[in-house]
Amino acid sequence: MTVVPAEHLMMLICDGCGDSVTGTGCILPDAEVVWTLVFENDWVGSPFASGPHHCPRCSVRAAVDDAGLGVDDLDDVGGAPPVPEVDPTERVHRALDEAVTVGDRVLVDLTGVEVIDSAGLGLLVRAHQESRQDGRRLCLVAPSRFVLTVLHTMRLDGVFPVFDSRTRAMSGAAGPRPA
Repeated sequence: MTVVPAEHLMMLICDGCGDSVTGTGCILPDAEVVWTLVFENDWVGSPFASGPHHCPRCSVRAAVDDAGLGVDDLDDVGGAPPVPEVDPTERVHRALDEAVTVGDRVLVDLTGVEVIDSAGLGLLVRAHQESRQDGRRLCLVAPSRFVLTVLHTMRLDGVFPVFDSRTRAMSGAAGPRPA
């Protein structure tokens, strides 16, 4: 989930830091080719929506000769995807295990969760449902920009109240901010 196509626009999400860029993309009949957006913004990665994609800050741009890239070069663009040190789902599990209940809120500190995949997102949704059954709200504390981008992309940003820090979440100061 690194490209979100919509009509004639595409949002490209960096698999490294979660930064995103939106622009017009070359949409072919299969709606998977995003090479134009990747190339125009100096990103590297797959020309397909399945990724990986990395912004200029997260990787060194692939060397391209003056002739440009052809179909035969697609496998060489961007190199191998980075291998995460720890399974992202494991970090979400740990954050949920260490959740703190304060009044009617269940605070899940996501400070150590830099990236999230569909399994981790499923864990959060399930925990949200369980909290709601108990009359509580599941609140996210200090999610990374990548996690916020995924929540927004999946239209879940309105489901989870978000706090910038553990201190604000514990005190309820300034209330939750929208994801």
